[in-house]
Amino acid sequence: MDGVAAVERALAIAQALEVARQPLSLTELAHHTGLYKSTILRLLVSLERGGLVVRRSDQSYTLGPFAVRLGRAYDACMPLEASLQPLMEQLVRDGMESPSFHVVHDAHSRICMLRVDSMHSTLDRVRVGDLLPLHAGAPGKVLRQAAPDPQVADISPLLQVSFGERDPSCAAVAGPVFGPGQELLGALSFSGPLDRFNLSTVHVMGPVLLAACQKATSLLGGVWPHG
Repeated sequence: MDGVAAVERALAIAQALEVARQPLSLTELAHHTGLYKSTILRLLVSLERGGLVVRRSDQSYTLGPFAVRLGRAYDACMPLEASLQPLMEQLVRDGMESPSFHVVHDAHSRICMLRVDSMHSTLDRVRVGDLLPLHAGAPGKVLRQAAPDPQVADISPLLQVSFGERDPSCAAVAGPVFGPGQELLGALSFSGPLDRFNLSTVHVMGPVLLAACQKATSLLGGVWPHG
């Protein structure tokens, strides 16, 4: 099934506003979406009626209150922050690299849903809401359910690593978090500057990360695979 073009265009407008994190004019929306202004105006009428978009007095547009309701409904259905944030904060207190939790956004990208910076003086640049490539980086490999990485297969076939793939100066190790029915919900990772990552440090971090992934799976009602 190909979907509905009008719905995809309306979602492109909402996504442009979400990425911008500030009001956009009609001209700016056209630039960000690649849509004709006349098409955008027609779609904005429906988006305004639904409360997903609000038109301001200066004729710019921003996300509306329905976006807040959607976020709260998502949190109620999938309590990621309540379940995983304390676990991730404890990992930082234990001296681990910065933990992040990623989920699939679309066929080409993943989105960072949660992030806690480590206590190290230098960090990698990942923030909540960032869209990152699905084809690069350890979390992307987990979400794609790529073949086990031979570099860490002796720790667990569930682990994935990346050294400078997405960002030449950064590295990461990631593992899966499962939901009910062993559905893959997301990827929990440790990431940081490349100079603090090598196979020796990954062999130290890997078992800690896997234990955290198993606990996160339990917190979210999932079943950890055995064997």
